[in-house]
Amino acid sequence: MSTQISASPLPPPKERRRLRQSRSLTRAQLARRLGVARATVRAWESGRRAPTGAEGRAYTEFLGAFAPPTGPDAPSAKPVPGKPEPLTPAQAFDALYAFCAPALVRQTYLLCGRRELAREAVERAFQLAWQRWPEVARDRDPAGWVRAVAYDCALSPWHRFRPCYRHPEPPPADPADRDLLGALLKLPPSYRRTLVLYDGVGLDLPETAAETEASTPAAANRLTHAREAMAARVPELADTALLHRRLTELSSRERLRASRPPTVRALGERRNVFWTRAAIAFTVTIIGATTLTLRTAPTHYEPPIAPAQAVQGVPRAVPMGPLSRDELALRSKLHGEASSGSERVEPTPR
Repeated sequence: MSTQISASPLPPPKERRRLRQSRSLTRAQLARRLGVARATVRAWESGRRAPTGAEGRAYTEFLGAFAPPTGPDAPSAKPVPGKPEPLTPAQAFDALYAFCAPALVRQTYLLCGRRELAREAVERAFQLAWQRWPEVARDRDPAGWVRAVAYDCALSPWHRFRPCYRHPEPPPADPADRDLLGALLKLPPSYRRTLVLYDGVGLDLPETAAETEASTPAAANRLTHAREAMAARVPELADTALLHRRLTELSSRERLRASRPPTVRALGERRNVFWTRAAIAFTVTIIGATTLTLRTAPTHYEPPIAPAQAVQGVPRAVPMGPLSRDELALRSKLHGEASSGSERVEPTPR
């Protein structure tokens, strides 16, 4: 009675076939290599027979040479010292949000001058980043990607039509901060954005030009005019170092808080689901309307009915007068003829 070879654990039948195929070997080639029949290899890979004897030992050693190591002694099971485990997409997003969101809300407040709008713009930017996370995660500067989207949302001209943003918010309590924010909000949006990026965030001129989608000379020109306008309204801000410090202090004094990362991710996913369902519903509506139009549309040309018109040139009706001699003779002749018979329907030859 033969016994099964158990020197090394055998993989399942499907895994046996996969290991053979990974070596680009057919059943016939493996059978010749092991010195067994092709039907034996087929039985081993299907699980109908267990590898036994010397042939089974050779088959087991063949599979063990190419099977990945398993168990607690496998190399993959041992953590590498000093190497951090890879982050999941949610963990990477939460880390980026925790690092950038608080400062980004304060920077966005300098652009729009509204606390709630700044928080909303930053959350909207991170929601878009979560929807496009594979693209944002591979970006050279994920924080810059989110900052550019947040600034675009905050400076959108459509906010003026929203009822909640038609009235100005209470200004800062400090008169100096109030003058600084007022002078900053009087700048054109492009100048304000360039000034905040360069003197507030601390980007260099090429990075500022790239983020504002302008050339470096154009960004330098905007920055110069913005500084001149700020110095004209607040003379002490002619010092660029003081301007940088005042912008940082203004944004730091305001109590601006961002939502938690899981909340932002959940809102982004719900918004994505909503717009996906809206797009599907709109598509179904268009298809239904098109189908109804095709079913009810005429298949041939039907000329329109001309409107009724009065007939012109008809003589006016006059009362009948006395009959003439010829008309009396004709009436007598008609009365004398037979009222029925062939004479009425057959013409009289002349």
